[in-house]
Amino acid sequence: MPDQKTIEAYTNRVADYLKIPLPPEQLEARQAFVDAVNTGGYVLDLGSGPGSDSAFLMRQGLKVRALDATPAFVEHARNNGVDAHLGTFDDVTEISEFDGVYASFSLLHAPRADFPRHLSAIHKALKPGGQFFLGMKLGTGEHRDDLDRYYSYYSEDEISQALSKAGFTIDRTEKGVGKGLAGSYDGFILVFAHA
Repeated sequence: MPDQKTIEAYTNRVADYLKIPLPPEQLEARQAFVDAVNTGGYVLDLGSGPGSDSAFLMRQGLKVRALDATPAFVEHARNNGVDAHLGTFDDVTEISEFDGVYASFSLLHAPRADFPRHLSAIHKALKPGGQFFLGMKLGTGEHRDDLDRYYSYYSEDEISQALSKAGFTIDRTEKGVGKGLAGSYDGFILVFAHA
């Protein structure tokens, strides 16, 4: 079940969320994901938010299915031409269907205990060699931020181990610091991997 307080925080701040500029590292990562997936490839934007990244991926020639647990985000994405669906991480049940999965700062809302299961489902949903992009905040433990959103934090080593255990090969990582919806500056990691 998705965390209702997190969904409420996003529901009440759709317009604010859309105004947050992406750090240069994330803009470059988004393009790098496009470059790694063949033109016309079918990708899943997992935890797609209001669909901004989905729209970008579509403009770059990818076929995109967007999935998010916040109804207001799904509605906004659909109103802007994105194939958006209401659902949770547990709704990733496809087998060898996607050329890529793009999970930009979404899986950090899943409980730590569920993280390995979700990574395994993503691996199964990817075609052999399929691309996986993962954006996560760095840190330790599970906490709520100032907007009452639930977060799970990981070290780079924990993320690497979890991905490896799920069957992924990490191609490269990049770290940075960015300002989010709550106004805090947080360290993050961007991971490029393949199934």
